[in-house]
Amino acid sequence: MQAWFCEQTTGVQDLVWKEVPTPSPGEGEVLIEIEAASLNFPDLLIVQNKYQLKPPLPFVPGSEYAGIIRAVGSQVDHLKIGDRVACLSGTGGFGTHTVAPAKLCLPLAEKFTSEEAASFIMTYATSHHALIDRGALKAGETVLILGAAGGVGSAAIQIAKAIGARVIAAASSPEKCEICKELGADECIDYSSGNFREQIKALTNGLGPNVIYDPVGGDLAEPAFRSIAWRGRYLVVGFAAGAIPSLPLNLTLLKGASIVGVFWGDFSRREYQNNRTMLKELSSWYVEGKIKPLIDTVYNMSELKDAYAKMSTRGVKGKLVMINKLAA
Repeated sequence: MQAWFCEQTTGVQDLVWKEVPTPSPGEGEVLIEIEAASLNFPDLLIVQNKYQLKPPLPFVPGSEYAGIIRAVGSQVDHLKIGDRVACLSGTGGFGTHTVAPAKLCLPLAEKFTSEEAASFIMTYATSHHALIDRGALKAGETVLILGAAGGVGSAAIQIAKAIGARVIAAASSPEKCEICKELGADECIDYSSGNFREQIKALTNGLGPNVIYDPVGGDLAEPAFRSIAWRGRYLVVGFAAGAIPSLPLNLTLLKGASIVGVFWGDFSRREYQNNRTMLKELSSWYVEGKIKPLIDTVYNMSELKDAYAKMSTRGVKGKLVMINKLAA
C-alpha cells in the first residue's frame, strides 16, 4: 500500500508519500481498499498538533473515506469481502488501503458514488446530531446557518429542509449565497456586506431565529446570538474562523436561550446505537434524494497538498475529495 504519512506534526508541508506493507485486519477490523477520501477541517488540525485526537507518530491522516472491503478480521459478522463502505475513523484515509474498526463502517446503498460516500458521514452526522438531537429543531421553526456554503453548513441546509424548517443561510459572498439557495435555503445573508444583525432582524420580523447553527465562531458569534429568538438554541459546532468567541452570558437570561455544545464524535462513541439509527435515516434520505453532498473539487490522491492549500483559502464550497486511480 501507499499513503501520506505524518512523521512530525509540523504541518501539511511535511507530509510524506511512502510505500509500506499492506496491513492485515485484527479482531473487529476490516481492510479497506480506498476509492475516495474527503478533506475535513480536523485533517488540517491533526497534522499541526492542534486537534484533540493526537495519534502516535507516524500516522496516516484522513478521517473520512469510502472503499471496498478486501479482508475481514475475526468477530466481524455484519460485513464481508467485497462490500462497499464509508468509514470515519479519524485517521488512515489518505492512502490506497487502511485497516479500520468494522463498527465505524457504514454499508453503502448501490446508489452511492465513491466521492459522495466519502463526503457523507462527518458533515451529515454532525448536522443531524446538531439540529435534531441537540437543537430540537422542528418543522415550521426558523434556523440560521452560518458558514452555510461549507461542508457542514451545506449539509445542515438540506437536513433542516428535509424536516420542514425555514432556513436562513449566511455566507461570505453573493456566489456562495446562490449555492445556498440552490441547496434549498429560503433566504441568504451575505455577511461580507451590510449590518448582519439588521439583516437577521428583517428576515425574521424582529423575532430572531429559533435555532442558530454555528460552525464558524469568531466575530459572527455575538451578533448572531444577540439576534436569537425567545427560547432559542445556539449550537456551538466549531470554530472555522479560528477565534473562539466569548459570549455575554446575560443574553441567555434575557432571551431564555440555551447555548448547546455539539460534539458528534463523542456522541457516536458514547451512544453507538443512537448514532447507527441516525446514519440509517441519513442513508435513506440520500437514496430518496432528500440530501446530496456538495462537492467543490475532486483531486487525485497524489494532489493532497493542493487540496489542503485550497482549503486554506476559505473559498471552498462544499467538500474537497481525493480519489485513487482505481476510482477514476
